[in-house]
Amino acid sequence: MFKKFSSEEVSAQNQVKASVQRKIRQSIAEEYPGLEPVLDDLLPKKSPLIVAKCPNHLNLVLVNNVPLFFNIRDGPYMPTLRLLHQYPDVMKKLQVDRGAIRFVLSGANIMCPGLTSPGGALDDKVEAETPVAIMAEGKQHALAIGFTKMSAKDIRTVNKGIGVDNMHYLNDGLWKMERLD
Repeated sequence: MFKKFSSEEVSAQNQVKASVQRKIRQSIAEEYPGLEPVLDDLLPKKSPLIVAKCPNHLNLVLVNNVPLFFNIRDGPYMPTLRLLHQYPDVMKKLQVDRGAIRFVLSGANIMCPGLTSPGGALDDKVEAETPVAIMAEGKQHALAIGFTKMSAKDIRTVNKGIGVDNMHYLNDGLWKMERLD
């Protein structure tokens, strides 16, 4: 999704009204209860919250020109990898084996066998259509953020096809864009 993404793709930036800002804060707080203690630091009530609109119905949530969250259409907000590296326990995690790492880092979706093989790990509490952090065998930080296509239990039983859509990964366009100036 962010493979060739750059700041030129931002078509509009709007400072949102206080009511919209509250809605965004509330949906982020519901989706990621682990962020509750630091939410006021991340999304300060006094500083302007900007929503940048991009192609393919993509929205970026910016604070001080730094992208913190993104979503597609009216889907759930997902943190950027930079934010996830600061607060690693915010999202549910799935782990791929060593063989899948290079494919994930080139933007490929996460296939079921990469999650079910030795070295892979599944959290059985993960349902379908849930934002998840993709961890790598033997690595400390997440290498991607994805959106599950099926539940962890289904991934384990079906063990074929795409299990997680890769939304944002290390060194993609959004990762390289530290600030939107």
